[in-house]
Amino acid sequence: MKPAGTYCAIFLLSLIPLASFAQTSLSKGAELNMEKSIIERASASENLKTLLAAVHAADLAGILDGNGPFTVFAPSDMAFGKFSKDKMAHLLLPENKMELFSLLTYHIVAGNFTASKILQALSQGNGKATFTSVQGTEITASISGIDIVLTDHFGNSAKITTADLSQCNGVIHEIDSVILPNKI
Repeated sequence: MKPAGTYCAIFLLSLIPLASFAQTSLSKGAELNMEKSIIERASASENLKTLLAAVHAADLAGILDGNGPFTVFAPSDMAFGKFSKDKMAHLLLPENKMELFSLLTYHIVAGNFTASKILQALSQGNGKATFTSVQGTEITASISGIDIVLTDHFGNSAKITTADLSQCNGVIHEIDSVILPNKI
């Protein structure tokens, strides 16, 4: 077991790369606009087209355009590219809307959890923290090197690649893989 000071050091060191993630995103033309919603931000992103299509297919756009606050762990298009194309096509069929809804709401947590708040929870939890998704299943966060990693209960993991895209109704953290609430 590592001493608490180790986690505080990890916390402080981790702020530097997370700030650079947000800056990298901003330098690529992704403006933060506290007047825009999560859906408006996703619509303007070149990296979240698949997620946006899935959100519309699951009828979640109205919710993510609402008051919030929400924290969205948003799989990028590359993350969905790693996901089975057949499975994604299956989920996008109208008759599988509830299954898609379950998958997407697993990537959403009620509340505004910035990277610094996630790191605080990790520091208080000796390197691990759990967050209950809107879907109802827990997501475990941990640190791997300088990265925040999310893990589902099947052992699938996703790294936050772009943090703290703050919007008027919450925050988006872009992730590099799709995590699963159940076997699909």
